Formats: sequence, structure tokens, C-alpha cells
Amino acid sequence: MDIQGSGASGTSGASLELASLKLAKGQQEQEGKATLQLLEAAADVPKPSSANPAIGANIDTYA
Repeated sequence: MDIQGSGASGTSGASLELASLKLAKGQQEQEGKATLQLLEAAADVPKPSSANPAIGANIDTYA
């Protein structure tokens, strides 16, 4: 019976898990940066406004 073989595979499994976690963390950081860039870009967009402020001031509702 080879006990060292099973211990070695457990170690490589832990290193694979660590590598997977590092990749996931890197992806989350990239997504976070992309989200911040999107929010900053959206904040710079001016809101559309009408030349006539009376347009859109009244909203017809029917009950």
C-alpha cells in the first residue's frame, strides 16, 4: 500500500485550490475596477433637459 501517493495528491489538491482562489480574486478585482469605471463614466453624462421647462411638468393620470 502506497501512503505517500495519497498524501502527495492531497498537497497538489490544496495548491490547485489556492491557485483557483487567486484566479477568482483577480477576476473579482478586474470586475470591480470595470464597475467603478462604468459608474464614473455614467456620472459624467449630463442629464437631458428640455429648452422649455414647462414640458413634462404636468403628468396626466387617470384613476
